[in-house]
Parts: sequence; structure tokens; C-alpha cells
Amino acid sequence: MANLEQTVSTTRSPADAHDHGVSFADATRVWARVAMLSFGGPAGQIAMMHRIIVEEKRWIGETRFLHALNYCTLLPGPEAQQLAIYIGWLMHKTKGGLVAGILFVLPGVIAIMALSWIYAIFGNVGAVQALFFGLKAAVLAIVLEAVLRIGRRALRNNVMVGLAAAAFIALFFFRAPFPLVILIAAGIGYIGGRAGWAAFKSGNGHDKVGGKQVDDADSALGEGVPAHARPSAGWGFKVAGVGLLLWVVPVLALLAFLGQGNVFTDIAIFFSKMAMVTFGGAYAVLAYVAQQGVEHYGWLKPGEMLDGLGMAETTPGPLIMVTQFVGFMGAYRAPGVLSPVVAGTLGGLLTTWVTFVPCFLWIFLGAPFMETMRSNKALSAALSAITAAVVGVILNLAVWFALHVLFRELHDLSWLGMSLDVPVFNSINIPSLVLTLGALVAVFRFKVGMIPVLLACSTLGVLYGVAMGSI
Repeated sequence: MANLEQTVSTTRSPADAHDHGVSFADATRVWARVAMLSFGGPAGQIAMMHRIIVEEKRWIGETRFLHALNYCTLLPGPEAQQLAIYIGWLMHKTKGGLVAGILFVLPGVIAIMALSWIYAIFGNVGAVQALFFGLKAAVLAIVLEAVLRIGRRALRNNVMVGLAAAAFIALFFFRAPFPLVILIAAGIGYIGGRAGWAAFKSGNGHDKVGGKQVDDADSALGEGVPAHARPSAGWGFKVAGVGLLLWVVPVLALLAFLGQGNVFTDIAIFFSKMAMVTFGGAYAVLAYVAQQGVEHYGWLKPGEMLDGLGMAETTPGPLIMVTQFVGFMGAYRAPGVLSPVVAGTLGGLLTTWVTFVPCFLWIFLGAPFMETMRSNKALSAALSAITAAVVGVILNLAVWFALHVLFRELHDLSWLGMSLDVPVFNSINIPSLVLTLGALVAVFRFKVGMIPVLLACSTLGVLYGVAMGSI
């Protein structure tokens, strides 16, 4: 502490608050370490980042970390990656945010791409099929656990329970568009917050991250606000212009040269829309991606969506990286004049580009106004309502997955405006049911971690394949 106090003045003025003594090269090495350890979904990634950035390196204090996190929860997109961008930007301006954000996703991009090649080329090999047969059961258990984990945090009263139930009914029974469900929930929460209704008075669930707490004054950045972190109209226009060019121009170029209906154009437009409505984390938006990618575009099959999520669960980076697999498979199956592998690679990279470029835009454009956003009660209430609706969204995802994992045959039932998949009960997949029940017991009864459950189910899937002679 003595050494830190020699380099950090707690009485510094905001103008010189950027002289924090953390070199850009050292920061880059730390962000590379964070990237390689970013397993376990947003909760684990945020806790890991807190341990390294706040407790170990003491770059920023507890209060500033939570302020940044609260802002990121208001945004569409993966909050853990956006938190990395925010802290990197706060420490070393735009280049710091770019390095932190790019490094955070880079290991996942490489890993998912390699797994996508293996899956597409060797997917019909018995060993690969058996491996992903086991992964499906584990992923289903993990998604159900996410429903309960988020539900315990978000459903604080009957109004929030009602929002969750309404979201589930709208999605599962009436196949309402995911963005519409989120927008309606946000509108209800915003109105409730403005009106001061008691049901919408709350925090956003990030009251405490855990571990040792470090005061802002004892951190490298101190309590002051760096000059580059203050709102500036000129900076805002510049960021908006560059960000929109990087995001929108490739989409418009594909639309102009390839036209509507081309797989690359569809990927660019769909995932650009998704980037604007991905509130609530990866599990929530996967229901939307699954609904559109499987049922509307036909890019992949329901079971393959689970395979992709299994890849994302077992590799570093945001869980939303599963979208790269979706884009890969969509382009792989409609390559046009390209070879399938080349088309799939380009489709996967295009998906990643339009998914993550907006994350940098949201942070660089809005972070200077973070304090105002955080203290706005109406916006906090809107976030609470979105989080409650997300419980219903993830439950819909879990039920959708369960139907396609546990039953070999479904038929569509339309009645009184409803449209839903009904299982044919004599088509139940007994081995999959047994493995899923085992995964559920491991997760809920014995509190086994995500990675051990995924590894165990994958191993059992391969052993089952050996026993059945498919390997």
C-alpha cells in the first residue's frame, strides 16, 4: 500500500487524473491474461475481472468498477466484454478500449472457428456426433440453472413474476418477436419508474461483486475523472461517425452488391438487428437467434444450435460467440460460388464483426454520460423490467431446447392464434433423457461446476457411442 500511495495522489485534480502510472504495454499483457481466463459466462467473467483489475492490480476502485458495470447492464450486447472495453478506455483512452475489447473476444473467435471447421467437415463422424450428443444434455441443465439464477435476482415481487410469465407466454405460445417482448418490458418498466411505483424501485442486481473491496482513492486511477472521460459533443459526433461507418457500410455494401436473399446479406442484416436488442445476456438472445436461424432462415437444425452453445460454453470469451457458429453454418450450407469452408469462414467472421463492433460504439459514445445514466431511476426501472422479462425468455429457450433434445419427433399445433411444437411422446429419446437427468442432478443437487459437467457429459456421450457401435 505504501508504494501505491507514493504513486497515487488522492488529492489530484481531474485534469491530471490520467497520470496513473500503468503503462499501455503492461495493460495489454493484463488484458491478454483476462481474455485467456474468460470462461464461465458473464457472472464468472465479471468476478474474474474484478479479482484481477480491482483486487490484484488495483487499477480502479470498487465504486468505479460497479458504476461501469451498472452502465454496461443498460446496453445491448455482452456486458462482460463491454466492461472490459470501458475499463480499458478509462485507463488508456480509445486505444485501451480497443485492445481490451478485441483481446476479450479473440480467443473465442479462434476457438469457435476451429470447432466450426471440425464440426462442418467431420460432423457425421460417429465420435463427433457422440461428443455433441453428450454436450446437449449438459447445456440443457446449464440453461435451466441460468433460469433459476437470474430468476432469484430479478423476480422480487408479483409484478416482476407477471412480466416473466407474460414474456414466456408471448414467445412460447404465440411466437412473438423477441425484440418486441424486450421493448414492451422496457416501456412498462420505464413508465413504472417514472410513476414511482414500488414494484419498480430497485437496483439492477449488481450491488456487490465479491472479494476484497478497494477504495477509489487507493487505486491507480484515483477518484478523479480523466480529461478524456468527460462528455464532449465533438467527440460524440466523431465516435458515432466512425462507429457507424465500420458497422453499417459493410452491411450496405453487401446489400448493394449481393442483394436481398443472399446468405451473407441475411447474416449481416439479421445479426446487426440482433446487436441492438441483445438485452439480458447470451441465454436470452439465443432464443431469438434459435427462432430465426432455425425456423426462419434454415441455417441450422435445433440440435445444432445446442451443439454451438456447447462450443461457446467450453471456450473462453462471451457466450454470444455462439452466433459465429450460426453464421458459419448458414454460409457453409449456401456457399454460392465459394467453397463451403471458405464461405463458412467468411460468414462466421461477418457475424462476429456486426455483433461486436456496436459494443465499442456504445461504450465510446455513451460512457462519458455513465453517471447520468446510472442515476436515472426510470432507466433503472426499465432495466429491472427487462431483466424480469428475460427470465421468461430464457425459460422459453430451455423448453425449446428440451423438446428438441428429448424427443425425436414434434408436430406443430395451431389453435386460437397460438402456434407451438407438441412432442410425440412415443418418440422420446431415452438415452438423452437419462443423461440430461444426470446433468440436472449434478448441477442442482451437488452444485458441480459448468466445465466438469460439460466434460463428464461429453465423455459419457462418447462412451455411449462406443457401446452402441456408432464409433
